[in-house]
Amino acid sequence: MNIPQDKTGEGGVIITKLDDLLNWARLTSLFPMGFGLACCAIEMMGAYASGYDLDRFGIIPRASPRQSDVMIVAGTVTFKMADRVRRLYEQMPEPRYVISMGSCSNCGGPYWEHGYHVVKGVDRIIPVDVYVPGCPPRPEALIGGFLRLQEIIRQETIREPRAVQQIMARRTNNTGAKKEETRATNEALAVDNQAGSGTNDQQIPTA
Repeated sequence: MNIPQDKTGEGGVIITKLDDLLNWARLTSLFPMGFGLACCAIEMMGAYASGYDLDRFGIIPRASPRQSDVMIVAGTVTFKMADRVRRLYEQMPEPRYVISMGSCSNCGGPYWEHGYHVVKGVDRIIPVDVYVPGCPPRPEALIGGFLRLQEIIRQETIREPRAVQQIMARRTNNTGAKKEETRATNEALAVDNQAGSGTNDQQIPTA
């Protein structure tokens, strides 16, 4: 039987960039870590349920940080939990992304002002890519956060990996801080020298 090639699609060639292919694979197979911190985790569970069906976006939660590439910080981050969140983030392979879900993880929520134990924003511990506002945000808001994260991934390039960008930014900040500290020290020494020379220039009155 003679089947036309243009009907079956056999023998076709697709030309694309490597960046687009890798980004497409990453943004359509996001594996968030399956853990929650507070009440926002209930809304996150609702987004995973059949009513919203995050599987259609290729978003499947994983139980291990070593198999995850997205961390959803859903809830209040206390100082006791901050060290654990940081440790889980460091165990995730690159490239890794963070979604801050809810007011408590974004800025401390209603607890940081009257509580001594709440971190004022998870971005003080780990870098955050997408902020999802709300107290608590609905599952639709979390899905919007994932869509925003997919747009961020779509713009990435293998020429400038995220890990290298973070290292270079950290080095630049450290270099700038050292320069600022050196400049402030030099200014302080100059002021001290001027004060000392002014004292020496004064004539001592004689009796």
